[in-house]
Amino acid sequence: MIGPRTVPDVEERAALHERDRIPVAGPWVTDLEVRYVAEAAANDWYTHAGESVGLFEREFADYLGTEFAAAVPHCTSALHLAMLALGLGPGDEVIVPESTWVATAAPVTYVGATPVFADIDAETWCLSPDSLARCITSRTAAIVTVDLYGGIPDMAAVRSVAAGIPIIEDAAQAIGGKLNGRFAGALGDIGTFSFHGTKTLTTGEGGMVVTDRSDLAERIQRLRDHGRTPADHRFFTTEELGFKYKMSSLQAAFGRAQLARIDELLDKKRQIFEWYEERLADVPGLELNHRRNGLTNTFWMVTAVLHPDYRLRARRMMELFDLHSVDTRPFLPPLSSLPAFAGYHTAATAARRNKTAYDIALRSINLPSALMLTEAQVDRVCDVLHTILRPGKELS
Repeated sequence: MIGPRTVPDVEERAALHERDRIPVAGPWVTDLEVRYVAEAAANDWYTHAGESVGLFEREFADYLGTEFAAAVPHCTSALHLAMLALGLGPGDEVIVPESTWVATAAPVTYVGATPVFADIDAETWCLSPDSLARCITSRTAAIVTVDLYGGIPDMAAVRSVAAGIPIIEDAAQAIGGKLNGRFAGALGDIGTFSFHGTKTLTTGEGGMVVTDRSDLAERIQRLRDHGRTPADHRFFTTEELGFKYKMSSLQAAFGRAQLARIDELLDKKRQIFEWYEERLADVPGLELNHRRNGLTNTFWMVTAVLHPDYRLRARRMMELFDLHSVDTRPFLPPLSSLPAFAGYHTAATAARRNKTAYDIALRSINLPSALMLTEAQVDRVCDVLHTILRPGKELS
């Protein structure tokens, strides 16, 4: 006798839906990371305490070709240390691009300076040199560039406009990127990186601050360890109040394994982008991450910018993808639009001036770019996007 047909309940259907979901970001972890972390867990104590951290810093500096690298808890702390090392404080203005995560600008407020929001370039989505020139005043003490989604701004033009004003390069999203043969993160006075779980090279959380300037390196070393230098360490001598901005050995061990595999990780990001590029080449009015001569874009997040004629807002696109179990992210909203900066007069001015950042944010999304993404999953994402953009076709 055939029994009654079993129909999945609501919870079961939801579980099936989530298991089939395509993630927007995520790492690629192998046995090498597990082995490195296990070795650090067994050995990085007593006379070997912190050994993995020192090794990670040296290997990272060697990879970039910089003189100094300091491993820190996250890119926010790296940016904070960079601004402290440059002596930024009340009365200073620091120019940041509109299109970036809030962590780029938050440390400006930590040191008591004022963030000034510049527009982005319509092609690179990075700091516009023309907008930068309009933002510089006699109070400008530093400029922060952002290598958005793995791209890099026109640094020659930025340096020309800066005319000696210190540049902090937020390379959180661009490990392995290059501009005219030089690595992202090594293009300013100080470079900062993120190793968040979504990044190409991850330690779960974590970051790095790098520089070739010995004066800045000394300040960063001192400030990240409660005002101590390595020479003071044994005697707990604190010359000034600092911060607890150090990475753990287990994170550093994980990062060392990821760095050993960096070419493999970057190749996979490039492969994911090329899968999208091939499948979306026939879509009119759709722009993906910018390529240009001399630039090695790392394509951290494959980003789709739609022509205004589609009249399709990013939030609506995300809702439609969500119906098909595809995770997406919005293009980062302009910093000056965030309630967190509503109290700054510079935000109101920027909202009127920075039309490119405001326009692109409305009609752009980040497509799934997780390192474990398969070609079949990219096919599915592109099928959904084709359906969304097909005239007269509604998703249900």
